[in-house]
Amino acid sequence: MIHSRVYVSDLREHVGSTVSVCGWANTLRLQSRLQFVIVRDSTGMVQVTHKRDGGLLEEQLEALTPESAVKITGRVIDAAQVKLGGLEIVPEEVEVLSLAATPLPIDEHTGMEQRLDWRFLDVRRRPAAQMLFAVQTTLEQAMREYAYVQGATEMHTPKLMGTASESGAEVFKLGYFDRSAYLAQSPQFYKQMAISAGIEKVFEIGPVFRAEPSFTSRHATEFTGVDVELAWIDGVEDVMVFEEQLLAHAIGRVADVHGEAIAEQFGVEVTVPTTPFPRLTMAEAHEILRKGGWDPSGIKEDLDPEGERSVSAHIQQATGHEFVFITHYPVSIRPFYHMRPADDPTVTLSFDLLWKGLEVTTGAQREHRYDVLLKQAAEKEMSTEPMQDYLNAFRFGCPPHGGLGMGLGRVLMVMLGLDSIREATFLFRGPNRLTP
Repeated sequence: MIHSRVYVSDLREHVGSTVSVCGWANTLRLQSRLQFVIVRDSTGMVQVTHKRDGGLLEEQLEALTPESAVKITGRVIDAAQVKLGGLEIVPEEVEVLSLAATPLPIDEHTGMEQRLDWRFLDVRRRPAAQMLFAVQTTLEQAMREYAYVQGATEMHTPKLMGTASESGAEVFKLGYFDRSAYLAQSPQFYKQMAISAGIEKVFEIGPVFRAEPSFTSRHATEFTGVDVELAWIDGVEDVMVFEEQLLAHAIGRVADVHGEAIAEQFGVEVTVPTTPFPRLTMAEAHEILRKGGWDPSGIKEDLDPEGERSVSAHIQQATGHEFVFITHYPVSIRPFYHMRPADDPTVTLSFDLLWKGLEVTTGAQREHRYDVLLKQAAEKEMSTEPMQDYLNAFRFGCPPHGGLGMGLGRVLMVMLGLDSIREATFLFRGPNRLTP
């Protein structure tokens, strides 16, 4: 008789029945009279209890190794003495689907780098690691949902480029038939082309490549970017409003679906933000840092990670808000295509969004006027020749527009209280890691 598979989380509904459970042998306690095997599937763990009788089942259970993939068919018994859910399975049939080699290359004390070497085992053995991808799925789904309701069109832009994008720095170069190509460090130029193509709101979730040799807890050489571009805007404020509403919706959905599980697995509470988020100009952020005792001469035009944390802490204390937009970054540290306000050409109509002190988004109103773009590129001593395809998108009538790029891994990292972006990615890529 074939018994259909039942998930561990549903076993309570099958007390007294014979079912099949598929999963991994989590732990083995093979005693003189009884054999105990804890089987783990994606929903939980259950104890399998077998009284030794010298038969085939005893032999099969004795030969099991930790992390072997098994299918166990048996009767579900109500067993109050069993700490694991108050249930146990008395086996009638054991099928070893794949015997695991011993010893295992990692255990609960293994350090991060070695765990990354064996990431499939690491994820499989830690419910919190699996939970992360369930949260990521809900987060992405809710972001798409919000974008669709706002009338956004989902695009898939090329990741191979014929010329190095933006500044030309931090791109990966690769052979492309008889010439060179580059991996896109942002879908920026293509998003803007889509705006010029008459697609009013553009949305993309896709891979982004950055060839920066950064060995920090928040940098990766390949990551998933959430990109948005909006046409016919009145100003950069429209972009910030879109993002805060998007995040409030998506975080709210995660809290509804996974809030309890996140508290249990990660020990953090998912707080749904209220809108609007606080906004500070870069000049105001510098003023706050100066009052906090920072030496003004030591503050560069940008905010370093410590500065971002300090500003965020100040805002959280003053307003109770975990998010803050920092706006009006100086021209010198922003790309040539960021628009500048008419009344102050030294700054840009741009922003970063900080969440609990970590930058998760960069955005701006873009310069849509062809002649101004050429002038601003010349100011930054950039050659316009390699960018001619991009610049052509502005020669035949392009609407005012702006957008943002958000790091999905960073959002997950802050949301779940993780120490490193390595934990917020399935298979991390960094300057020293191209495997597995």
